Amino acid sequence: MHPLVRLARKAIEEYVKNRRVIEPPEELTPEMKQQAGVFVSLKKHGQLRGCIGTFLPTTENVAKEIIKNAIAAATQDPRFQPVTEEELDEIDYSVDILSQPEKVEDLSELDPKHYGVIVSKGFQKGLLLPDLEGVNTVEEQLRIAKLKAGIHPDDPDVDIYRFEVKRYH
Repeated sequence: MHPLVRLARKAIEEYVKNRRVIEPPEELTPEMKQQAGVFVSLKKHGQLRGCIGTFLPTTENVAKEIIKNAIAAATQDPRFQPVTEEELDEIDYSVDILSQPEKVEDLSELDPKHYGVIVSKGFQKGLLLPDLEGVNTVEEQLRIAKLKAGIHPDDPDVDIYRFEVKRYH
């Protein structure tokens, strides 16, 4: 298991079992030292069980970002009940480290297998990670991101950003 994924798992297990937020490891890997947005995704039997993240860094390093977002994915995703101690052995974890978002001027710059998207209109923002099962077209990716943001799917008046991820399992 990759050290980033191991950190997410340890953070969730310690929080679910003991309601304690762990500290980052004393020896940080190079990836853990950088600043970046991070998403932590949980799956149970192949089905999404929680996914929370940040598209820009909110803490001083990736290690702290993973700990914060892992606990949130397990306990604060509004689509799911909090993860229970009994479920911990059934959870598969993935950690996505996001590149800096860049504004898209033309839809030809998008590719749902390679880039994630952020759509923005005023205070409404929606994000969709890349390479998600069942999301095969740019139009579908943007439609879902707009719905997540509370923006009408046919509204053309949005800012679009793309980003890349490094995904760890």
